[in-house]
Formats: sequence, structure tokens, C-alpha cells
Amino acid sequence: MTEAGVGRPEVSALRRAARAEWGPLLRTVRSALVASKLRAIPVTLGAVGLTLVFQYVQNQPWGYRTVQDIGSVQAWEHLWVALLRTPLSLFVPALDLPVWGALAQILVVFGIAEICVGWRQTLLVAYLATLAGTMYARIGIWIGPQSPIGLPDSDKYVVDTGPSAAVVGLAVYVCWRYRAWFTGSLVVLAMLFEVVFIKNNLAGKEHVAAILAVLVLCGLWEFTRPRKPRGAARISGSGRRR
Repeated sequence: MTEAGVGRPEVSALRRAARAEWGPLLRTVRSALVASKLRAIPVTLGAVGLTLVFQYVQNQPWGYRTVQDIGSVQAWEHLWVALLRTPLSLFVPALDLPVWGALAQILVVFGIAEICVGWRQTLLVAYLATLAGTMYARIGIWIGPQSPIGLPDSDKYVVDTGPSAAVVGLAVYVCWRYRAWFTGSLVVLAMLFEVVFIKNNLAGKEHVAAILAVLVLCGLWEFTRPRKPRGAARISGSGRRR
């Protein structure tokens, strides 16, 4: 046996695993982009444009206060104020992070989600994940820092904006819809690792809250969707063989 042939079974197994994991998703994305190009992701492009506008305005002396008033969420404020601002807070880049990071997250993850599950589900899941983070901030402060899932009282003054919770939630949701179990598990484990070892703060814990909210949604969907009869696949399969 030649050296070139030694690793072939392992390489073939990895290729089959990669195709099973990402094949359906990549084919869906590629087909949409080839057929429609950027017209396939109008909502994503709108989100990128809105984020750029907010970034520009909030860095102007005359615009910072305006952006804060319409898109900045802090846990000390009245709940109704936070709920009104939560949808737009998703598109307000965090002041302490580079804007290109937020734009890249939105373009890639929102774009894939818009193609794979449609713009309505994309916006719904993004809002659910962001809202879960907003509500967790209040619950975590109420629990207090004595608990691993709690937050210090000082976090109620943290400006809570950016797309990261929505991005994490959408990644898990798309992986579930396309049965990319390994990738979805990696996203969940990465967020848990972040909280335990890297970023044990409001932002890190909000990512976990966003994942939990999306997992609950996925569980409800699995539980309530109609089930096919056990013999349906066998009957349809035998019909194709004839």
C-alpha cells in the first residue's frame, strides 16, 4: 500500500461526516446566492445598513444621546422602556467593541438564517434571543452575585446593546433546523466555556440565556409538530422502487 492510500479511509469518513453535517445547509445557501445573489438576503442587508447608521450617529456629539434613547437597554430602567428599546438595541453596536465585529456577525449569521429559514423566523428568533438576554439581566441582578447564575448590582448600569445574543440564538436555531447536531453542540459548549473561563459577566451569561430560550422554542416545535405515521416512509419508499 502506498503512503497516499494510508489515510484515505479516515479522510473519506471525515468528508462523509462533513457532508452530513453541513451539506444540506451549504447547498441551500449556495443555490440561493447563485440564483439571487444579494437579493436573497434583503433583511440582512437592511440590518447591516441600520447598524452602520447607528454606529455613525452614536459617535457624533449630537447623536449619542439620541441613539441611547431609542436603542440602549439598562437593567435599572423601567421594564416597559427596556422592552420598547430591545428590538433596536440589537442593531446598536457596543461602544467598547469594534463595529466590524457586529457587522460580520450580522452579515454571516443573519444572512445564512434568512436564506435557510426565511426572514420572518430569522427576526423572530433574533428578537427572542435578545429579549431573553434583556430579561435575564433583571433576573440575574435580583438573584445576586452569591449565585453562579446571578449578577452583581453594578451590572444594572451596564449599557446592553449589540447583536451577539441574537447571533448565538440564530446559530443554534439554524443548526437545529438542519440537524447539524455537532455544530450546534459546539456553539452551546463554546458559550458555556466562555462563561466559565473567559467572560463571566453580563454579556457572557446573556449568551447562555439566549441559547436556553431558543432551545425551549426548538423543544416546543418538536413536541407540537405533526408526526408522520410509522409506515409512511416505508410505503413511500416502496412506491419509488416500483
